[in-house]
Amino acid sequence: MTDALVLVANAGEGSLSLFAFAGESLERISVTEGLAGCSNFAVDGARDLVYAAVKGEPAGIVTLSLDRTRGRLEQVSRRDLPRGGMNYLALARDGGVLLGASYGGGYGILSTITDGEVSHPVSEIAFANLHSVLPDDSGRFAYFVSLGDDLVAQYAIADQPALVPLDPPTVAFPAGTGPRHLVLNAAGDSVYVLTEFSAEVVRLHRDPREGTLAFDAAAAAHDVAVGLPLGVFGKDPKVDPALWGADLHWGTGEEFLWASERSTSSLAAVPVADDGSLRPAANFTPTEPQPRGFALSADGRYLIAAGEQSTTVSLYAVDGPRLELLQQVETGRGANWVRFLPARR
Repeated sequence: MTDALVLVANAGEGSLSLFAFAGESLERISVTEGLAGCSNFAVDGARDLVYAAVKGEPAGIVTLSLDRTRGRLEQVSRRDLPRGGMNYLALARDGGVLLGASYGGGYGILSTITDGEVSHPVSEIAFANLHSVLPDDSGRFAYFVSLGDDLVAQYAIADQPALVPLDPPTVAFPAGTGPRHLVLNAAGDSVYVLTEFSAEVVRLHRDPREGTLAFDAAAAAHDVAVGLPLGVFGKDPKVDPALWGADLHWGTGEEFLWASERSTSSLAAVPVADDGSLRPAANFTPTEPQPRGFALSADGRYLIAAGEQSTTVSLYAVDGPRLELLQQVETGRGANWVRFLPARR
C-alpha cells in the first residue's frame, strides 16, 4: 500500500477508521473496534505504532501496530489508568516519551515507552479539566492546558525523564475563556492557544532557550456577525447556543491558523502575520455538524474534518483561507479526532 493513510477516532462507536488517501480522494479500508470511547490517539510514524486513549473501568492506553500492507491495526499492549482516561496524548523524544492530559480526572502524565509498551506514569501533575498537552520539538519542554483553571502549565522534561515546573509554573488566561488546544510555530518563539468559551486564538511569546511563555494578544476565531455569547463552563451549548471552540492546526507556510467552532459547525482561517501577530478570522466554511477535530495534510493542500454529530468526514482542498469540498466519506458515530500518516517511501 503506497497511499498516505488517515486515521479517524469514532468515540461513539469505540473504533478507529483507517482510510487510504490518494490525492483528492479517501477510501475507508478498515475499522478497528473494541476501543471504548476512543476520542484521541498519538501516532509514531517511524515505528507504525498508534497509542489510543480508551475509556471504561479502568480506562487506559492501548498500543496498536499498523500493518500497512494489509491496512489493519492490531493491539499489542495496554496500560490501565485507574484514575481516569486521557483526553489528549502526545509523543516526545523520538517516541520514547508519552504525555497525556485527562479532562475528567484532572491530571496529566508522563510515561516512558519501550518497544511500544507504555510504562506506569513516572510523573504526574494536577490541574482542573486538563484538555491537551504539547511537547516542543526538542523534547525538553511540555505545556499542559487547563480549561478549568484558565491557564497553561509549563514544564521542563528532565533527562530521567520527569516533569519539572518552570519559573513561573503557569501562565494565566482571562477568567472563563477556557484555553483548550495549542500549537507551536516552526521558529519555536510563539505558542498559539485556542479557547473554548471565547473561541479566540491567543498568542503566547516563548523563550526557546528557557521554555517559558508570556501572554501577548488574542484574535477572534469565529464569525462575530453571528453574535453568539461567550460560553460558560458547565452549560450545554447544544441547549443554549454559545461560543464553543474546539481544535487548532497550522496551515501551510504558517500564514493561517485553522480553528473549528462547534455551535456554528464551521472552520475558520485566522491570519498570522510575518511577525507572528494575529488578525481576526474573516473566512468561514460550514462543515460537519459539531466539528470536534480536523487535520491538514503535511503539505497543507488538504483538510479533513470530523463532526461529533455526524457519521461522515469531509475532505477539502485548501486555497489560502478558503476550502473546497471534494468528498464526504462514512466513518462512524461521534467522530472527533483526525490524523494524516505519511506514505512509506
